[in-house]
Amino acid sequence: MKMIECVPNFSEGCDPETIRAIASVFHDFPGVRLLNFSADTDHHRSVFTFLGRSEDVLAAALAASGEALRHIDMREHGGVHPRLGAVDVVPFIPLEDAVMSDAVDVAHRFGRQFHERFGVPVYFYGEAALCARRRHLADVRRGGYESLARKMADPSEAPDIGGPAFDPRHGATAVGAREPLVAYNINLKSADLNLARDIAARIREANGGIRHLRAMGVMLKSRNVAQVSMNLVNCRETPLKTLYDQVKALAAGHGVEILESELIGLTPQCALEGTDPQGLKLHDFDEERILETHIRRLNGGGSGGGS
Repeated sequence: MKMIECVPNFSEGCDPETIRAIASVFHDFPGVRLLNFSADTDHHRSVFTFLGRSEDVLAAALAASGEALRHIDMREHGGVHPRLGAVDVVPFIPLEDAVMSDAVDVAHRFGRQFHERFGVPVYFYGEAALCARRRHLADVRRGGYESLARKMADPSEAPDIGGPAFDPRHGATAVGAREPLVAYNINLKSADLNLARDIAARIREANGGIRHLRAMGVMLKSRNVAQVSMNLVNCRETPLKTLYDQVKALAAGHGVEILESELIGLTPQCALEGTDPQGLKLHDFDEERILETHIRRLNGGGSGGGS
């Protein structure tokens, strides 16, 4: 079966009523399955993971994004995570018999319909990018919401759809197609933000570090903990153990231990190769966090374990 996963990130991590309102939208779409959603107050961000056939996923993504726009005002938003808008990023991922062109098609249709329905400008990224310089999400989002008005007014940086008028309430949205990635954070037993930033700089691929890794150091003010926040874009070639071991070694060089690590959303099974959740000090983990558990279920393969 052709299956599409969608993992929208919304710029709301503090208001549980808004997050519940977005989650409730999925009850109206029996053709999709909401697998996971979580929120973080320091990142001020929520992440939803759902999948189904392309038409059902497209309809549910539009409805959930519309609900988010009803509640979120970027003029009141602040968090440590980079962002462009209320509906910050909407990636589509091909699973099972689906191929990347299927995900690109859904991404382009979503982007057009999202702008037509809600008037929010759209930048396409990843495999859905319309120009080479927008393949990487970090390049699309560089400067963040605070620079968006200037960016949209520059013809060379204008959105792919919409603009140049800037709506300060909703900002803009990045819509993409990509392979599965792992959003993975390591919290240090330290409040040293400079250390987290230094570790992130050393390990990210762009600086000659670990292949397929994007990383940044942030401060979790609510816990007084420094975090190395990471996106691993190819866990088949680079498992999480590689990241954990490298962060552990670099932190130990400064006399700092790892407090815990965490997943945001789901992970493919291959990310855990060579280790187990205990070996990564993974917080709040069970089989429900493994993508293949849900795919087996949808294919009639049983519960797949978990709780």
